[in-house]
Formats: sequence, C-alpha cells, structure tokens
Amino acid sequence: MNLAHHLLRAAKVNASAPSLLKGLVPVADYGRLAATTASLAAALRQRFSLARGDRVALLMKNVPDYVACLYACWHAGLVAVPVNAKLHPREVAFILENSAAAVAFVTEDMAGVASDALALSATKPRVVEIGSAEYRGLEKTEGIGVADVSATDPAWIFYTSGTTGRPKGAVLSHRNLLAMALNYLAEINPLVPDEALLHAAPMSHGSGLYMIPHVLGMGAQIIPESGRFEPDEILELTARRGGISFFAAPTMVRRLTVAAGAAGTHAPGLKTIIYGGGPMYVADCKAALDVFGPKLAQIYGQGETPMTITFLPKQMHVDDGHPRYEERLASVGFAQSVVEVRTVDDAGADVAPGMIGEIIVRGDTVMSGYWQNPDATRITLRDGWLYTGDMGSFDADGFLTLKDRSKDVIISGGTNIYPREVEEVLLRHEAVAEVSVIGQPHPEWGEEVVAVVVPVAGRMVKREELDRMCGEWIARFKRPKHYFVTSELPKNSYGKVVKTQLRTFLGERSGRLAPMD
Repeated sequence: MNLAHHLLRAAKVNASAPSLLKGLVPVADYGRLAATTASLAAALRQRFSLARGDRVALLMKNVPDYVACLYACWHAGLVAVPVNAKLHPREVAFILENSAAAVAFVTEDMAGVASDALALSATKPRVVEIGSAEYRGLEKTEGIGVADVSATDPAWIFYTSGTTGRPKGAVLSHRNLLAMALNYLAEINPLVPDEALLHAAPMSHGSGLYMIPHVLGMGAQIIPESGRFEPDEILELTARRGGISFFAAPTMVRRLTVAAGAAGTHAPGLKTIIYGGGPMYVADCKAALDVFGPKLAQIYGQGETPMTITFLPKQMHVDDGHPRYEERLASVGFAQSVVEVRTVDDAGADVAPGMIGEIIVRGDTVMSGYWQNPDATRITLRDGWLYTGDMGSFDADGFLTLKDRSKDVIISGGTNIYPREVEEVLLRHEAVAEVSVIGQPHPEWGEEVVAVVVPVAGRMVKREELDRMCGEWIARFKRPKHYFVTSELPKNSYGKVVKTQLRTFLGERSGRLAPMD
C-alpha cells in the first residue's frame, strides 16, 4: 500500500481539518495539502520525467512544505531521500551521488550548501528551491492519481553516519513505515484528530518519520516559527494550544525542563514527549516528570528499524511504587509489538537475562538493506535478523538496558557522530601519525567530541590546523571540541585502540594526555 493513500483518505474524510500550521497559524487544511501533493507529484513525473523508483532528495530545514514534498514523492511512486541539513557539502554530495537523486528540493537557507555539493558531485540533480517561482509553478500542475506501488518498494532512504567513513543508506519500504506508524498509534502515542505533532527536531530524521502516523491519524503538523527547537517557543505554543506531542533527544528534554522550571509553567497543552536517540539519565527523567507530569514516553530504535526496537510507556515512567522503578527508568523499556528483540553472543546464541549481548531485531519495520551496499547489508542482516551493533542486557521481566555501543557512536544533542568519520579527516594532516576520537560526558549535549592525537615524530600539530581541516571536510557539529596529544594510544593484543582505557585516561587527567595548543 502506498503511504500517500493516508493523506488522500484524510482529505476525503476531513478536508477542512488543519493539516499544517506555522506556529499557531494554519497554513493548509487536508484538502489543500492533498491537492498540492498531487500537483507536485504530477510535476515530478511529467515535467522532470521521473519514473517509479527514482530518487528525490529533500535538503530542507523544517518548513511546512516539507510535508507536501515528502508525500509528493510517494504519491508519484518515487523514493524520498531526506538529507540532514547540518551536513557538510562534501557529505551532501556523497548522498546525492550515491542515491543518484534526480531532483533535489531545497529550502532557501540550504541553497548555498546545495550549490557547493553539486560542484563536488558527479550526480547533478535538478534543484528546486522551496518558495521560488518555479516551485509555485509546480504547485499549479494538474494533479495525478496515487501511483500503484508494491508494499516492499522503497519509500525512504535514511542515510546513517558512516561507521566505515561513508554514510550508508538504509532502505525503508512502504511496509516498513506503515508498520512503524501503526505501532506508534497502538502503543507509543494513540491520538485523535486535531491533535498535533510539533516538529522541533529535524524532519529529516525521527520527527519526520512520526509525521506518518499523524497523517494516518488525521492530526496536524506544527512547524515552529523558528523552524527549530527553542524551549521558550515550545512553552508558549503549549500554553496556547492543547494536544501537542513531539519527538526530542534527551538533551532537548533537559533544556525544556530547565526553561519550564524557570518560567514556572507545566506546559498544559503538552500531551506527549517521545524521547530517544541517546541516554536519558534517571535524574533528568525524574526532573522532567516533576515539571510536566506523566507525559514522557521513551523509544529506542535505529535508522535501520526506525524508532521501533523497544519502548517505555508513559505509565511506567510514573509507576514509582514498583520495586525496580529506577532500574526501569534507566532501561530503554521492552520490545515493541511490531518486532522481536534478542541479545546474543558472538555465535548468535541467546544470552541469559542479566548477561550482555549484541541486540538483534526482526520484524516488518526492519530495512531491506543498505542502498547499493551489498557487503554492509550482508554484515548487518543475517538469517533474517538485524544486528544493531548495540550491546545490552535483558532483565528477567524483558526490560532492556543498553550497556555499550559497539560501533562507538557518539551522541551529541541527539545527533549520531561516528568517530571513524572524524578520524579519517584528522589523519589527512601530514603531522598526525595516529588519532582516536571518543565522546566524553557533557552536561547539556549528552556527549561532546574529543580527539586524542599522536603526532609524527619530531612534528608539532596545532589545534587551529585540525579545526581548519575538519571545516573543509565534515559538518561543524562533528568537529572535536577538545584535542589532546599523547605519545601512544592504548592498544590490545590485536593492535586495536582500547577506547575504554582512553576514556579512563581522559577522566583521570593523569598527565598521559596533554591538551593541544
């Protein structure tokens, strides 16, 4: 089933219901949104001669038009490729080239990034700027019917940060996303028409994925006037409108809690905060519950099985009479109903409760594979199971606690940063012999990026040189916040850097690591 049928259904059943709002100002009802989507779909197929299965990139910050562009891709039988607006032009160029995107919708503030990316990419998609005369002309094209697609056809290619230096595109089908949406409505956050999803987090990621169940449930989409997460703005919105839910990283929850406490408000219009994408400390969770009440729901997932591995529902966040209440708050909950979840050893055998193993998942939400990357697909998908690379343990009641991330991902402000990407850039410097990138705790962002450098014998490395090199190759948010110099990196018998020991050295400030000038 084509996901675009959800929008068409809403337009027939409830055409005058608000579908898009900028702040609290209605931008479109469901009738208008469906008509605009059908027109954009026709333009993609007819004016740009795209065929079923072709890819369309969305290099856009959060704007109301994002919804129409995404659903237009599906309406036309095309594949959406949402691109993180924080990425460096080189990273954007790789995604455009790897996906072979034929068209790229860009917001005005991303036009410069798009131009720089095109100069670096062998793929030259047709760029259409949102709000331009060309775009408004596309909106006037006579609409077409919803394309007939298979449930297993790709709908969304989600590019993860690259553990091997290059991003990988997780291919998510219409069936994958429908299963996610139905599970959301059944377990995470049931809703009724006129409730709203607030897009404070990027629509290219989790917030955009949750757009799907809210269209299915005929709810509204609210894009903040700022287009981003601003605590005071969210508090103002939830003071003036009810039934608002949003997806947030734990760092965002923490910042909103502090802002609400300072303002003396409990955000009365807030219905649900669905949080995930990084560790939520028990103290921060309790603080948020004290301010907002029983409005927190936790999810754990990956781009390869979007938002759908485990969850901790609202009622369990406030079940403080349970003997293992705090342990459950520190967990990521239990398996969502749409998937099976196991923890296994290196041989793929289940480990006992309380023992640590790799978390593996199977179900209708799991991707079909990585786009144009059969080797990575074979490693990650084995015998019908998704091997997440995350380590954790189940307790006897089926609650999962994350213990470590075997991929060494750093989560800063809810955004994944893979050390290998940063390390490869730093190793371009001729005076860097070795480098290891790790995360260290940060009170606001969860973690921050730290680089430990071994210089070439007899050479010096300056911080500004490494910063400049990072600026040429990777997004700003991936750059190390601190640099340290050491004579050698701790390694095991196989020659692999022992990052746990590096973190110990960093915490001890023992003199093994010297701050870089």
